[in-house]
Amino acid sequence: MTSSEEMRQGLLEADTSKNLELDIPKAYHPRLEGARDYDRARTDNYLKHTRIGDPALDRVLEELADMQPADLHKFLKAGIELEDDVIKDAPQVFREFFDDHVGEPDWLDFEAHRPAIRAFHLNTTNILVAFVTGVLIEGFATLISKSFATTGRVLNANTAKRRLMQNNRHLLETYMPGGLRRYGDGWKLSMRLRFIHARVRFLFRKQGDVWDEDFYGTPISAAHLGFAATVFSMRLLEHAKKVGAVFTRDEEKSLMELWRYASYVMGIPETILFHDQQDARALWSTVLRCEPWPDEDAVRMSNALIHAIPLTAGIEDSKEIEKTLNLGYTLSRALIGKELSSQLGFPKKNTVGALPLWRFKVRLQRMFRSDSATRQINFGQMLEVAAYDSPKTAYLMPNHYLSTKSQPW
Repeated sequence: MTSSEEMRQGLLEADTSKNLELDIPKAYHPRLEGARDYDRARTDNYLKHTRIGDPALDRVLEELADMQPADLHKFLKAGIELEDDVIKDAPQVFREFFDDHVGEPDWLDFEAHRPAIRAFHLNTTNILVAFVTGVLIEGFATLISKSFATTGRVLNANTAKRRLMQNNRHLLETYMPGGLRRYGDGWKLSMRLRFIHARVRFLFRKQGDVWDEDFYGTPISAAHLGFAATVFSMRLLEHAKKVGAVFTRDEEKSLMELWRYASYVMGIPETILFHDQQDARALWSTVLRCEPWPDEDAVRMSNALIHAIPLTAGIEDSKEIEKTLNLGYTLSRALIGKELSSQLGFPKKNTVGALPLWRFKVRLQRMFRSDSATRQINFGQMLEVAAYDSPKTAYLMPNHYLSTKSQPW
C-alpha cells in the first residue's frame, strides 16, 4: 500500500470511529447492517457523504440567491471561459470560488492520460454501447434516479434523449486531446456540470417541499457523485470489454486516472473519490450493499434510457426501432445481470450468446479497417449522437426545479 493510500485509509477509519456523528438518511437504514458487515469503513464513509453536496459551491449559490438568471449565466460563462473583463464585475464570493477552489491537484499528470485518449477513439462504438446499456442503467438503479425524477428530466424517451446526448458530448470532449486542460471543452463541461448540480440542490431547497433530506439525504450528494465516478470509469471499462472493446493494462490505468481528474473538476471530494481501479471496485461493491433496491423512479428512467436509443440514433422506421430496442434490452440484460434487469422491469430476453455474437461482429469490423479509419468512423458516429448547444445557451442554468417550468439548459 502506498503512502497516499495509507493516508486515505487512515482518514476513512478515523471518520468511521465517529459513529455517533453519523446522520444516516432513513432510506439507507434497511440495508445498513449488511453493508457494514461487508466493509464498515467504506460504508460509513459513503453514508457520511450522503449528507454532503459541494460545500464550497453550494455556499456561493446560497449567497447569490437573489441574482438574476441572466447574470448568473453571464458570470458563469466568464468564469469558465476566462473572460477577465466580465468576471471582474462578478460578486466577490463568485470570484473567490474560481480563485480558491478551481485548480489542479498535486497528483494530476496529463501525460498519463494519453493512452486513455487513444483507446477511447479506437473503441468508441463499444464504449457507447457499454455506456448506454450498462453504465447509465446501473447508475439510475440507485437513488441517483430520485433527483432526476424530481426534476422530470428523464421521465420518457424524448426527455431521456437530451440527457443521453449531453452525456455523450461530455464523454467525447473529456477524451479529446487536451480536453481536460483548463482551456479544453471537457474541462468546461465538467465545471458546468458542477454548477448544474449545485444549482439543482439550491432550487430543491428553495422550493422546500420537493425533497425529503431526512429520508434521502442531500440531493445529488457527494456520495452519489463518488459512486457515479466509479461507474463511469471502472464499470465502463468492464462493460466495454464485454461488448468487444480492447484495452491494455496501461490504457485501463490511464482511463482511471483521466476520469479521476474529470471527477475532481466536477467537485467530487477526494474523501469519496476513488484512487485507482482496485479502490473504485471496492467502493462500487460497497455501494451496491448500501443503496436501496430500485423503486418505480429507477424503473421508469432506466426503461426511458433504453427507449431513447433509437431516437438518439435517428431511427424512424417502426421495424428498425423494434429491432434496436430488442438489441438494447438484450445487451443490457447481458451486462447488468438478470437480477437487476428483473428489478428494473426489463422484458425477458434470451441473452445466451448475445455478447459473443456482438464481439464477433466487432472483430470482423476491426479486421477490415485500419486504426485510423476506425477512429474517423467512431468520431463521426459520436458527433451524430452528441448534443452541441449554441454558444449563447451553453452556460444556461435551470431557473426552476421542474424541467418543464425551467428555461432550456
